Amino acid sequence: MGKKKTYRVGAIGFAHMHINNVLGLFAQHPQVKLGACADTVPDRPELREGPYTRGWNLKHALKDFGVAKAYDDYREMLAKEKLDIVVCCSENAKHPEVVEACAAAGTSVCVEKPMAMTMTDACRMVRAVKAAGTTMLVNWPMTWSPASRKAKALIEAGAIGRVLEIKWRGGHTGPLGSGAKHEGVTDEGAPLTPTELGATWWHYIHTGGGAMLDYCCYGAMFSYWVIGEMAISAVGLRGNLNSPFGDADDNGAMIVRFPGAMGLFEGSWTTWDHGVPYGPIIYGTTGVLVIEKAPDGGGQHVREERGGGKTTLHAPDPLPQGRHNIAHEFIHHLETGDPVHPTLDMHFNLNAQAILDAGLRSADSGKLETVETASWCLG
Repeated sequence: MGKKKTYRVGAIGFAHMHINNVLGLFAQHPQVKLGACADTVPDRPELREGPYTRGWNLKHALKDFGVAKAYDDYREMLAKEKLDIVVCCSENAKHPEVVEACAAAGTSVCVEKPMAMTMTDACRMVRAVKAAGTTMLVNWPMTWSPASRKAKALIEAGAIGRVLEIKWRGGHTGPLGSGAKHEGVTDEGAPLTPTELGATWWHYIHTGGGAMLDYCCYGAMFSYWVIGEMAISAVGLRGNLNSPFGDADDNGAMIVRFPGAMGLFEGSWTTWDHGVPYGPIIYGTTGVLVIEKAPDGGGQHVREERGGGKTTLHAPDPLPQGRHNIAHEFIHHLETGDPVHPTLDMHFNLNAQAILDAGLRSADSGKLETVETASWCLG
């Protein structure tokens, strides 16, 4: 066999702490050479540099992943570096400009969820990629959950009949918040102060912050994938209940109507513990599926309930080797042309974004909003 191609991978945007996971997976891929990186220009300078802040994320990429060079301007980087793939973990509001710049440079791009902060932004991204003939994938941590794939397979096999409702709750104490998985701390190990949290993009609507956008996107994506039909309408509500240092919501929820089902999605940045399995929980005509932590601490399983004490625990199947994370999936697709997992596809994500967008618009308008299908932006 001939020598396999080496893919030069770069990064744009260190605002989202998921860059540490996603870029790390590309760094581990045997066909990847990390080229260069650049942050987007923050709307306001952050006041502290501790774990998972944007400055720390960038230094981590240079020091621990071995990224060769950091640029001050990502457009200059795209002009000078020949990159095959760019990982984009910028502020949500800057996804469109980053994707458009990558498309103009002939570079494919991996955008971290959510796809965008509005449907209009998502359409800009898809149009740019289609015009350039490049590739864009939208990465979802849930895509790499074996239990989520197991639940989907059980539903397709008719385990709980027809799906009637999906419930999803996601939350923690806020990005960089005390007690969160990605807790931000000072050099002395103290939690970031409210003033310091207020200097981050997460807590402002115009930069794409807010718990509803951050977490309800998962419910929109998962329900569209599992139900397999487009939603009709959505009603949403969001509020800033305990984060007065910014204007973005720290709690939000949306109810979505599908032709034959409903979805209830919650997002919170004030959650110390979910208290109940946060799911997803899928209710069908003949049973219920609950994705939850396995009692042995070994990840998640799927619990099937059929009433009358009929409980079955389903262990998930391993993810396919060679396509088990975003780096392997992206490069496999580029090399073979095989379709990517449906949840990563940009056209699939346009429809998922349309569902989320309706909920966000409803939260602002106070009215039931129609889900606008993606077809209008692809003409």
